[in-house]
Amino acid sequence: MDYKVDMRDVKFQLFEWLPTEKLLENEKFADWDRENVEMVLDEGLKIAQEVLAPTNEDGDRIGAQWKDGEVTLPDSFKPAYQTLCEGGWVGIINNPEYGGMGLPEVVGTAVNEFFFGANMSLSLTVLLTRGAGNMIEIFGTDDMRSIFVEKLYSGEWGGTMCLTEPQAGSDVGASKTKAVKQDDGTYLISGEKIFITAGNHDLVENIIHLVLARTPGAPAGTKGLSLFVVPKIWVNPDGSLGEPNDVYCAGIEEKMGIHGSPTTSMVFGQNEKCRGWLLGEELKGMRLMFYMMNAARIEVGLQGSSLGAASHQAAVAYAKERLQSRHWTKFKEKDAPQVPIIEHPDVRRVLTTSKAYAEATRALLMQTSYYIDMTHATGGEEKERYQSYVNVLTPICKAWASHWGVRVADMCLEVYGGYGYTQEYPAEQYLRDAKIACIYEGTNGIQALDFVARKLPLNGGKPIRELLGKAEATFNKLKGDSQLMEPAWMLGAALKTMDTITKELTKRPDGILITLLDAVPILDMVGTILGAHFLLDQAVVARDKLGAILADKGIDPEDEKTYMAFINDNAEAAFYHNKIQTAIHFAYRALPTVTAHAAAIRAGELAPMKVVM
Repeated sequence: MDYKVDMRDVKFQLFEWLPTEKLLENEKFADWDRENVEMVLDEGLKIAQEVLAPTNEDGDRIGAQWKDGEVTLPDSFKPAYQTLCEGGWVGIINNPEYGGMGLPEVVGTAVNEFFFGANMSLSLTVLLTRGAGNMIEIFGTDDMRSIFVEKLYSGEWGGTMCLTEPQAGSDVGASKTKAVKQDDGTYLISGEKIFITAGNHDLVENIIHLVLARTPGAPAGTKGLSLFVVPKIWVNPDGSLGEPNDVYCAGIEEKMGIHGSPTTSMVFGQNEKCRGWLLGEELKGMRLMFYMMNAARIEVGLQGSSLGAASHQAAVAYAKERLQSRHWTKFKEKDAPQVPIIEHPDVRRVLTTSKAYAEATRALLMQTSYYIDMTHATGGEEKERYQSYVNVLTPICKAWASHWGVRVADMCLEVYGGYGYTQEYPAEQYLRDAKIACIYEGTNGIQALDFVARKLPLNGGKPIRELLGKAEATFNKLKGDSQLMEPAWMLGAALKTMDTITKELTKRPDGILITLLDAVPILDMVGTILGAHFLLDQAVVARDKLGAILADKGIDPEDEKTYMAFINDNAEAAFYHNKIQTAIHFAYRALPTVTAHAAAIRAGELAPMKVVM
């Protein structure tokens, strides 16, 4: 399967929109400069296209196979995974002291877009392995770090996180898995976990599970949970492997998508011999696990965005080749030749809308990743401010980016007509694979509830006010602009609507119910406002760059015929031109949904609570 990505937009967002080069001047990233980062990006894309993408179809058609407690993945996955390990890609953003590359989070986000877009199933294994290693590095003992972290960052061993149980899905506090302390300081673990991504597979010799469990006498709910490091194969003090650790894979799920990623049911201690080590302190497990989960939630949003962007690129390529019907200016000329469907207005609308959302979700994820980097590059109050931004944006990254990634994949599938519904083209797999991003790591509905209940009022509402204040600054900058005035005023109106709705909800006697009922629309409103702000902000940068090109070439932008001829013949000028048009399109097509959501919220529509089901 071919994989395409708009590398020009990735580099634009990294280096022309975000101050990534300035970030690289920080001591933490002193080993990197723009030239080296661009080399990493180019090599990452090459691996995505030449190594990962060719295995994506095997992952979907062959998939993971379970037999007698063991899981095998397609043969093509093994050399592809080995390439990732040998190149250091598993630990791309992690500590060089333990074998990581030490790149900024924002660069890792760009590279991981390539990997998720090329083969999401295989890349999921890398995500959780990296996450498990990071957890042990931060919260583990010195012995744990020396034994596990480098093995995980190198990909030699795999990693998982084990939360969900049959009776405890989103309600993690209902977990029943037990952990009983032994005389040697280890714990006997017993229980069952389900929906465990990459809980068992044959790409690695050992898998390190991070397992939530309840110690004897622990309080009910999430406050009674502790976190344990539980290897599939027991690890001796010198790092060598010992005996199997009474960890059994009871089966894998048959799923709608990501067939190459084994979603396993794991049984710990069925023979009462499963041992683990406590990570951190007892009864602090949920707090620790949230650290890993929040990082994973941003990457899950990236999964949805990545597949949406890949869907868009594939649909554009198809639309340029597929001949169908006459040009819209020659509909009445029966003898007129067929034209590529990209010439048809409706197809252009779909592709421009999908482009806009792909770039807006990419911007959201990159901006959030940059804020994460700033939490590492700053200290004191400044560090706290950036961390508060990350806290507020995390559920938006997860829910808004994944939702619109799926919507983009859906609309792009229709560009193919009937062919999109077949396996001849990648559209249907992109759509199936993307949907899970809306569900795991906390459904998008739960993300929205977290957003309205915890993140909006965080620190007295200061972080969200400051983030939306950046959007207001974009409005103020452009409200008198001859080209971008109307989109800017639409952004301003959306901001006003959001502010009004928020204030009204606090005064309504049914405000809590209305807020809970409309949590998803509220999150979408904020995501849409931020997306419009990002794209308009980028449009200003792009227009300055375009103006410089036009001035250098002596092109008068007011001479439309000459200008368009030049744009069609100059790739750089066309890129910047398209950035401006994409921002305008998003403003007109996306921002009105803020008003639509507000109308239902303001009306206090309660039909869902009154329907008899």
